[in-house]
Parts: sequence; C-alpha cells; structure tokens
Amino acid sequence: MSAEHWFDIGTIADIPQRGARCVATPQGRIGVFRTADDRIFAIEDHCPHRGGHLSEGIVHGAAVTCPLHNWVISLETGKALGADEGAVRTISVRVEEGRIRLGLEPAILAAE
Repeated sequence: MSAEHWFDIGTIADIPQRGARCVATPQGRIGVFRTADDRIFAIEDHCPHRGGHLSEGIVHGAAVTCPLHNWVISLETGKALGADEGAVRTISVRVEEGRIRLGLEPAILAAE
C-alpha cells in the first residue's frame, strides 16, 4: 500500500472482546476484529472460500473461523490456516488513545 491516510472508525469499546465490526468502504467490506487480549486487526470481510462474512465468524487467538464452512483465517496475515488455501487482504490498523484508525489508500477515501 502506498501513501495511507488514517480513517477513524470508532473506539476499542465499540467492538466486544473476541468480536468484530464491519466497516463499509467504497472498495468493499472490511472486518475489524478485537482479540481476547485487546489486539485489533482488520482484513477484507469475505472468506476466500465462498465469500462468507468473516466479521460474523468466531474470533479465537489471532484467527477467525468463517461462519459458512469453518475455514480459519489468520488475522495477522490474512491467510487461510491448516490444509485450506487462499488469503484476504490485511488492512493497516493503529490504536491511538483508544481510537481505532484504519490505513486506507487515498483513492478509497476520495470515493466516499
């Protein structure tokens, strides 16, 4: 990703531990996830298998299980884990003073 602009999407408290929130952007849905130890990750909100909304899946450790067919996706790398193959794009995240900011390309922001 070239020059990123940081887009504020809310606070950590807006996402329950081991939960997720979906953010709609002109480029598509982004799933923002909070782990049990309060780490925040963002990835494209579609499973590489059949397009299930990962933000509706179960968060465990630094992974999410797709609600459709139980594929497990790493929140750190976006890659399918285990025997499954495929990946989703990861999105840069910053947490500053409890606020979550996503690193989005200028073209994404300009389209909003």
